[in-house]
Amino acid sequence: MRFTPIKRVDNKLVLLAQSKLPLEEEYLELDDHRDIIAAIKRLDVRGAPAIGIAAAYGVAVAADRARRADIEFIRGVAEEFKAARPTAVNLSWAVDRVCDRLASLPTDDVDERLSLLWAEAEAIHEEDRLMCLEIGRHGAELLTDGDTVLTHCNAGALATGGIGTALGVIYTAREQGKTLRVYADETRPLLQGARLTAWELQQEGIDVTLICDNTAGMLMKQGKVDHVIVGADRIARNGDVANKIGTYSLAILADHHRVPFYVAAPATTFDAATECSDGIVIEQRSPDEVTSGFGVRTAPHGVSVYSPAFDVTPFELITCYVTDTGIKPGGRREGGG
Repeated sequence: MRFTPIKRVDNKLVLLAQSKLPLEEEYLELDDHRDIIAAIKRLDVRGAPAIGIAAAYGVAVAADRARRADIEFIRGVAEEFKAARPTAVNLSWAVDRVCDRLASLPTDDVDERLSLLWAEAEAIHEEDRLMCLEIGRHGAELLTDGDTVLTHCNAGALATGGIGTALGVIYTAREQGKTLRVYADETRPLLQGARLTAWELQQEGIDVTLICDNTAGMLMKQGKVDHVIVGADRIARNGDVANKIGTYSLAILADHHRVPFYVAAPATTFDAATECSDGIVIEQRSPDEVTSGFGVRTAPHGVSVYSPAFDVTPFELITCYVTDTGIKPGGRREGGG
């Protein structure tokens, strides 16, 4: 990739400030876990795999700064991270993994325990990079030369530790010599599609066209979309998928117009502990993101706002899941409609 959204430098975490994109490419050097939590909350780092990686590094940053690596301290820090964004399962999975790994270490030597924390965070990062490559490899089999793909929000390198999930499929198909066109939903209200996906695809030389969210149905009716590929923040045991708000609407449109609807996600996004969508906590965002997006007031003062960050697409609307272990069938009947 032509950019590095997340990396360790010495005992700091360096993040590409995604809230500044596409107008400004700024990197944040963070050596306090509270600053990393703040970066997660304000979406300077976002995407389920990426915030899991950032949280794992954040635990190591906290321990290094405090020179403490006892399990009680680390579990306390882990709970702080879990509260930052509750819907994405990768975040809680990553910090729980770090805690469990530390609890199994017999030594009380602080330096050894700190080394383990950093090593575990780096392992999580590297594993995600490799999973993205496998997702791309399996997903590229679904695409043929000349296809047009519609995607929502950002499920690319900016959202992961590698080439991305949904966009990783596109990048891999391109490397195989396939020429693709991509429509990117702007993804209201925070415009991750406009600000991030369009920027990222341009960086990688992919033919991308930005559309308003409510244009997707017309494109499908006109026969201009061959596939819809999205990422996921949590996938329940029954296959229900929590993803950026607007995904559910796309799935309904794709089903009606007989356009295949794929969810690309690593194994870490599958949550066996949650039976179905009823058990998924949906994060609620600030009303200001709707009424005064990016500092410009566009709604009357005092108006009520409902702004969930995610919605849930049921298993029945999903054609298949593209994972690092292969293609898994969804519940949508052949052809949709």
